[in-house]
Amino acid sequence: VFIASSIMDDDRELEPGLPRHVRARSISVPLRLDLTGAAIDVSRAGADPRDRESSAPQARIATHAQTDVARRNVPEAPAISLPRQRDAVRHFAMDLGGSLVKLVYFSPGGLDEHGEPRGGRLHFRKFASAHLEDCMEFIEFKKLHEGGSGGDAQSARDGDGEGDGVTVKATGGGAYKFHRAFQERLGITLEKEDEMACAVAGANFLLQTIRDEAFSYRDDKKEFIGKDELTQESLYPYLLVNIGSGVSIIKVDKDRHERVSGSNIGGGTFWGLCRLLTGLKDYDEMLKLSAEADNAKVDMLVGDIYGGRDYPKIGLSSETIASSFGRVVMDEGSLEDYSKADITLSLLRMISYNIAHIATMNAVKYGLKRIFFGGYFIRNHAYTMNTISFAVDFWSKGEMKAMFLRHEGFLGALGAFLSDVEAQKNLSSASQGSWIEKFIKCSVPQMTKGIERKRSSRNSLSSKANVVSPTRPARRSFNDSVINDAMERIESDRALSSSSIPENDGDSVEDVEGIKSGFKTPDSLSSDEVTVERRGEDPTQLLNSAGLQVGVLHLEPALQEFPLLRKGHVYDPNLFDMLENATEREYWLDTLERLQPGLVARCLANDASSDDVQERANSFNNVFKAHLSRLREEPAAYGRIGLADLFEMREECLRFFNFHDLYVDVKKQENESALLVLPDLLQEIDSLDDDERLLAIVEGVLAGNIFDWGSQGTLDLYRNGTILEIYRKARSTVNRPWAVDHYDALRERFNGPKKKAYRKALLFCDNSGADIILGMLPLARELLKRGTSVALVANSLPAINDITVTELRAVLQSAFELDDTIKSALDAAHGNASDHPRLTVVSSGSGSPCIDFRRLSFDVCVAARDADLIVLEGMGRAIHTNYHAKFACDTLKLAMIKNARLATQLVGDGGKMWDSVCLFDAAVHA
Repeated sequence: VFIASSIMDDDRELEPGLPRHVRARSISVPLRLDLTGAAIDVSRAGADPRDRESSAPQARIATHAQTDVARRNVPEAPAISLPRQRDAVRHFAMDLGGSLVKLVYFSPGGLDEHGEPRGGRLHFRKFASAHLEDCMEFIEFKKLHEGGSGGDAQSARDGDGEGDGVTVKATGGGAYKFHRAFQERLGITLEKEDEMACAVAGANFLLQTIRDEAFSYRDDKKEFIGKDELTQESLYPYLLVNIGSGVSIIKVDKDRHERVSGSNIGGGTFWGLCRLLTGLKDYDEMLKLSAEADNAKVDMLVGDIYGGRDYPKIGLSSETIASSFGRVVMDEGSLEDYSKADITLSLLRMISYNIAHIATMNAVKYGLKRIFFGGYFIRNHAYTMNTISFAVDFWSKGEMKAMFLRHEGFLGALGAFLSDVEAQKNLSSASQGSWIEKFIKCSVPQMTKGIERKRSSRNSLSSKANVVSPTRPARRSFNDSVINDAMERIESDRALSSSSIPENDGDSVEDVEGIKSGFKTPDSLSSDEVTVERRGEDPTQLLNSAGLQVGVLHLEPALQEFPLLRKGHVYDPNLFDMLENATEREYWLDTLERLQPGLVARCLANDASSDDVQERANSFNNVFKAHLSRLREEPAAYGRIGLADLFEMREECLRFFNFHDLYVDVKKQENESALLVLPDLLQEIDSLDDDERLLAIVEGVLAGNIFDWGSQGTLDLYRNGTILEIYRKARSTVNRPWAVDHYDALRERFNGPKKKAYRKALLFCDNSGADIILGMLPLARELLKRGTSVALVANSLPAINDITVTELRAVLQSAFELDDTIKSALDAAHGNASDHPRLTVVSSGSGSPCIDFRRLSFDVCVAARDADLIVLEGMGRAIHTNYHAKFACDTLKLAMIKNARLATQLVGDGGKMWDSVCLFDAAVHA
């Protein structure tokens, strides 16, 4: 599938030989991204474009995928062209309910370094149905309706702004009720989709795609349901309870669904009665108010009937509700006698209990054990989920659990989006890639005010002449007041996004005055939200009270599970569970916060010439610390995350504020210094016998791993010596026995009587400078001399001072002239010496100091096809993550421990800072 030329900013033609699409009368045409193509086109995956343009030594550094495919004569997949796609979005769908309009829209993620698609983003928005013009203004503001005349965005811009026959998928009753309003104002034809089918499609997609999507909730604690428990075989059949204005109860099988029951008492009932009884209008305000209430002042409890006692014969405690609002009758009260909060909570519990009771009876009737509750009524509200969970447990006698969806409010809208043929091509191929939820989108400061609205009469939507187009957002300068204000106004309707590793949101409003043109801003607030100045309030409070605690869903189409990973279905990369281990969680949250001043200082030094660097650095600091505070207050707010996720979150925050490589100058200097001494080191190593040489090389890897700018201990060392001084001292102190010492098993495998050369080794590299050049490169060279082909795996994007794939190529280009073994291996990688072991460079697909073997680049997975040795180096890749991971080949884990607490936990009371780990595991066979 190729991109239609209509999405270009100019009249440039597609690459020669590429077919054009016939224009379809659908708004989705310009968004025809073949997300599986990045995984299939292995001839270009991870390659440096310069490799094909130069005959210099640099051109000899091949990616493993290229040489592996060439060697096997695998035909190349067709190239994919995405010519200069605009950031404007042209694909969306809606669920127009009785109370709320939910909108899902897609934005392209841009291109990678090779011109391949980087996926795209799914954003979710909501609007009150009574304020439908807000939704229309948002569509106009974002230009979602561009692409008229069958998807020709240029025609839409040249004409009067209306589409000609543009169709948009829509579900819900409003798709019929408001179809004329959308046609007359925006030129959009709503193509109606079945409401039940859309809800089911959305739920199935989320349950099968997103890690920790489903969870149970009891006693204010979330228990996430693992994806291995929700496979195609185990998920079905289940009961879906979709709570919107009313309630639909749907029995879902693998290939069909049936609405088996429902109720007219739902979210609209709660909203309407609450409005009548309390005067409150805002749904979130109602939920917030209920948290401060005591429903016992309104409801009649069992204890009220039995003199404060339980009714144990039928299992009712004295605090069980016997009659909602029954206490009013007992007290002979009137409306003014009761607080709004107590009335709100009583209504909430009454409706929640009723829905849960009906759902449980239907589950029993059809013999179902799984009940998933979704819809905008729940809004991730703790009291609502506790109430429903208690009721399901009670009425099923403990045999069932209520389960909830983290992206609960948009099932119908997502299902409508998926019903589009092109959307299915974009999203249903998730099995070919990796969906990763990230949270930077939830908490970045908003740089602009909401859309200024000039509303016409709310009762005149059918007349185009009565609806005024929105103005552009007011410009604001980028300063601390914006940050504080914006952090207090975090949008409650989260965005889902799919992309490979993004450098910023990419779906931003126009540049804000006072910001460099390269600095992208996040989405503006939903158009139904009102700007409120609340200085002095803790900015994390909005994170805590957000209606939907979800992040950005990134589709990384070229990322897959590592084929040599064993027990992948139970694999957890993290050393400890931050959700369950409160002590470790608090320690690492405190540690990361203590490291923030140093990172902010690096931000300022890294971009000192930029006028807005101070503001961006402060923004990064505020945003990331807000996340840390959020996790202190509710550890499960972002799902089941570990230390690796926190590290990645920090990197995402840095990238969002245009701090893409804080240590680029440091890495360059350290690489140059280490390369100067590499020839002498190799000469010294070559003078040793086999056992001495192997030990010296392993010691060199451990000593080199001391250079980690993410460690406070290493930062302290830098104050007292140069890189070479630190390295020499580390080499003199890295002596056996080590804290974790499997060296004897390693030596036996390498030099023992039954030694046998490995076919291929994958070396996952850590830091720049002495770590890679004086540590891992000599190890790679030793393997090459023993006849083993080597693939060096490095980060795709910068993370602290970890070496990137681009920097690694530059290092090898320099080493090419310094050592004959390395030179011959690089030559062999390009087919110049087919019988010689090859040295290649592979991009991991990661931009984190840790690594998750569920999400690696296709390039790495290709390289692993005949690998029989993996080397994981560094604290992030070998200890913080993957310490307990098992593989189908021999694995060597090498790291220096640069945290005293971690050393104690890993090896016991005797563990200390600068301890070394040499862990060798033989292959684990299936």
